[in-house]
Amino acid sequence: MRIALGSDEATELTAALERELRGRGHEVVLAGALVPGEDDAWPCVAHRVAQAVASGDCRFGIVCCWTGTGVSIAANKVPGVRAALCNDAQTAAGARTWNDANVLALSLRSTAIPVVKEMLDAWFSAQPTDEPKYRPMIAQIEPAAT
Repeated sequence: MRIALGSDEATELTAALERELRGRGHEVVLAGALVPGEDDAWPCVAHRVAQAVASGDCRFGIVCCWTGTGVSIAANKVPGVRAALCNDAQTAAGARTWNDANVLALSLRSTAIPVVKEMLDAWFSAQPTDEPKYRPMIAQIEPAAT
């Protein structure tokens, strides 16, 4: 599966994320500070990753910045993207299950590498729910048809 990974800083966490994703057999498309010479401003990074997901070029995206908040907000500006700022495995699983999230936002400051591995396990094993209660709520945040 193709996954877009972007960050405004290249850190030990982003290196671990890339290794972990590739180790799981995913094709990783890098963005921002993870690509020499590319614009590493967090709004640009989030937009590039979100566009890759919204266009269907990548199945999922992962965006990182110091708090994770900025990239989450910026990614959610792209129609069709549902970015979720997560800090543990249960939140990541819930974001996939109840929100059909397709972009995982992480804090470079507060995400530990062992926890990110647990979050990836949860993210990839969770499936969006078919419960009738949740599908209409997800539809409410989808972009309007043109």
